[in-house]
Amino acid sequence: MLIYCFPVRTAFIERDLEMIRPHAPIKDLEFTQSPIKLPFYLILQFFQLLWYLPRTSQYLCFFGGYHCILPVVFGKIFGKKCTIQAGGTDCINMPEIGYGNFRKKSLAWATRFSFENCSMILPVAEALVSQHYNYDPKINPKQGLMQLIPGLKTPIHVIPNGFDTEFWKDLRMERVKQSFISVATHTSSPARARVKGYDLIEQFAANNPDWIFTLVGDANYGALSPNIRVLGKESPSSLVQLYNTHEYYLQLSSSEGFPNALGEAMACGCVPIGSAVGAIPEIIGDTGLLLTRKALGALQQLIQDWMDGKTKLTSPRARIERYFTYDHRRKLLLRALSLKD
Repeated sequence: MLIYCFPVRTAFIERDLEMIRPHAPIKDLEFTQSPIKLPFYLILQFFQLLWYLPRTSQYLCFFGGYHCILPVVFGKIFGKKCTIQAGGTDCINMPEIGYGNFRKKSLAWATRFSFENCSMILPVAEALVSQHYNYDPKINPKQGLMQLIPGLKTPIHVIPNGFDTEFWKDLRMERVKQSFISVATHTSSPARARVKGYDLIEQFAANNPDWIFTLVGDANYGALSPNIRVLGKESPSSLVQLYNTHEYYLQLSSSEGFPNALGEAMACGCVPIGSAVGAIPEIIGDTGLLLTRKALGALQQLIQDWMDGKTKLTSPRARIERYFTYDHRRKLLLRALSLKD
């Protein structure tokens, strides 16, 4: 049995479970993100791991952090493989915007311990291994595991996310002209909103009052501009409809690993506009517009050049179909976990 530990259940956790279940018994153990509940969950996790130990073949974790400590220790003591998938915040130190595991002393220790003592690390993006960050000049340029954990010797293999292009597809619907959409959760938290680039989106929307902006994922986010519509969490089928009625997808994050919504929107035919952080440049390629520094003027110029016909782009959907398919990720993940495909 494979034990899968993670701090919060997300769409990509569900996708991994879907990929693994046909090939191995798997038990998913959700942890907590609450500091108050942390001691209780560590005790609970200890007894869970002990209970399942006789049937456990290996451990898998998503994100490095507190929830990985015991799986790593159990793996070391009992000779079982423990793999950690690095997702983004666990490879970042950005106290300037209140983001990243390494900005907090105890969480930094837990993250470092996890990555140094696990069997293998599977980041979703090459930028999480090491990057020279220069999108926001206020932020320390040294980011990524090799920068934050000097001398890290754990084997690392990058496995990007993948998308079901039979579900996420261009329905050939009429798209509203000059319409922009972005998807992110928990953005009613000011720190989270800034990480996801909502501060720049607000400026962009205010500067273009005749354009339409839709922010999906947190109904409690308080938009400042009247041309911004805010929606709560939507079902996947509703998201397909939303992507298909908007021209552009905005991913102006100050930090990212591999943003799923960007790939979904591209598969649905949206023209992507993204910040040059994490895997965003790799995902977009020559299919969209890339913002290399966080500045409203630079963003406005990117859009203007495109609208004036100065920028030539290729098909965003074709790029997802070529490089980021569900089947490609499934094969790489199963191979890394030594499971038969």
